[in-house]
Amino acid sequence: MAAVNSTLPRRQFDVVVVGAGGSGMRCSLQLAQAGLSVAVFSKVFPTRSHTVAAQGGIGASLGNMSEDNWFWHMYDTVKGSDWLGDQDAIEFMCREAPNAVYELEHFGMPFDRNPNGTIYQRPFGGHTANFGEKPVQRACAAADRTGHALLHTLYQRNVAARTQFFVEWMTLDLIRDSEGDVVGVTALEMETGEIYIFEAKTTVLATGGAGRIWAASTNAFINTGDGLGMAARAGLPLEDMEFWQFHPTGVAGAGVLITEGVRGEGGILLNKDGERFMERYAPTLKDLAPRDFVSRSMDQEIKEGRGAGPHGDYVLLKLDHLGADTINKRLPSIREIALKFANVDPIKEPIPVVPTIHYQMGGIPTNYYGQVVVPKDGNPNSVVNGLYAIGECSCVSVHGANRLGTNSLLDLVVFGRAAGNHIVASSLKQRSHKDLPADAADFTLGRVDAMESRKQGERVQHVANDIRNSMQRHCGVFRTQVLLDEGVQQINELAERAKSAAIQDHSKVFNMARVEALELDNLVEVAKATIVSAAARNESRGAHAHSDFPERDDQNWLRHSLWYSEGSRLEYKPVTLKPLTVDSFPPKARTF
Repeated sequence: MAAVNSTLPRRQFDVVVVGAGGSGMRCSLQLAQAGLSVAVFSKVFPTRSHTVAAQGGIGASLGNMSEDNWFWHMYDTVKGSDWLGDQDAIEFMCREAPNAVYELEHFGMPFDRNPNGTIYQRPFGGHTANFGEKPVQRACAAADRTGHALLHTLYQRNVAARTQFFVEWMTLDLIRDSEGDVVGVTALEMETGEIYIFEAKTTVLATGGAGRIWAASTNAFINTGDGLGMAARAGLPLEDMEFWQFHPTGVAGAGVLITEGVRGEGGILLNKDGERFMERYAPTLKDLAPRDFVSRSMDQEIKEGRGAGPHGDYVLLKLDHLGADTINKRLPSIREIALKFANVDPIKEPIPVVPTIHYQMGGIPTNYYGQVVVPKDGNPNSVVNGLYAIGECSCVSVHGANRLGTNSLLDLVVFGRAAGNHIVASSLKQRSHKDLPADAADFTLGRVDAMESRKQGERVQHVANDIRNSMQRHCGVFRTQVLLDEGVQQINELAERAKSAAIQDHSKVFNMARVEALELDNLVEVAKATIVSAAARNESRGAHAHSDFPERDDQNWLRHSLWYSEGSRLEYKPVTLKPLTVDSFPPKARTF
């Protein structure tokens, strides 16, 4: 066999995990405890991964504060997904939820407590008792820092298990052999600027979301869709990328997240007239309706002239009536955020909020073991050997067209653990590494060399900002065919501009300009997948609110979209309506 990029340094591990957020570290913990050699890559220190920003809680039907069971949780998730979620995966997640939370408790995660010592639970949007009859308390919370507590707990456990972390490394591309199996990755060490080959028997993508393709986002700057870009460039499809969640309560003008837990604790939304307007849109659940529903209601209030502020461009989130004690005990971070980013004290006055891009429901298609699946030989879910995807970068699909609050943290730990268990059960320790192809790193080196050879060209940040502004304008809370078609044209033009973007600094040590240029390649793939998939879906479902097609169309569109980078083409596959052990929930109209 020909030499494999002999000039590049190479490392071997049983498993490479790309991403050190909640899903990546929950998976790596399972692997390290089983005695496998595990490398976990992260662009930032693990406890600064974006999971740390999750505030309100993790959903599980513990029934500590009110009667509850996993079957109701499953129904709420199916209904919240606007029936685009796969019911086998949703059942798997909701049944596993209580065990996953109790396991975190035993790991030492500092949940808030009830007087009797059980885990404190608060209400959250779209979570109900008895199939929509009334709100239920299902969000297991650690004040308003639940993601922070989760991430630190998992990091401590991984350190104890001797997981090997590669901090401030950026993974660049998947390596696939002639059979299409994934046999490793290429990665950039930011400190030195050197590129390495990492051989792995199994690779797990856990790179989080890509909300930085929008101008107004609750996402961290690291959320540039790296795993999605890697998958797309490797010829794999991205599923349901038209569905992006706008969180109802981002701080106006800043985008910083105000948790749904504020409304779970009793906070209410008001228009400029002081009216609690959600009572008109969702008479049963009111301010605790699902996020897509609340975001559209807020947008409607603003468009119809009932927005607050000098320009009438936001609504108000009132929580002063909860009292200083409740706010300081249950929502301390929210008070801090309001003071810093909105210059208001929520103990005394309401917080100005607007819908802000928050979460991607789509991603790399997987089954509920985390294995990446693609259409092949008539099978819509043929497994890609050696590759798993978990967390926000994956599409199981448990969130469908709209995710319920608290199901994101749940997704991370349930499917992170499931993927870890599935990899351990595959007798990985006894298997040898597959041979690397002779051109293992050629594609990556070609990308980097092309970037390094451009001495002049448009600034990377200018192209990235134009992508964000275009997506903000053309793919917002409400969409029209004219806007979407214009968006497709603009993003395609920006993709061409990205090819000639240049960096001025060609040094090697901690060259963040190089990192941002490599991230731009990923932003381009995600933006194209999103806008092309959205322009093709001629219906309104969940977070995809299409003004020209205002109704949900189950006859033609009860199906998952699959976008391929090559040719920017679309395929489709059916939604799984059959659960694992219980009767299916047939589609019906969503009312709240």
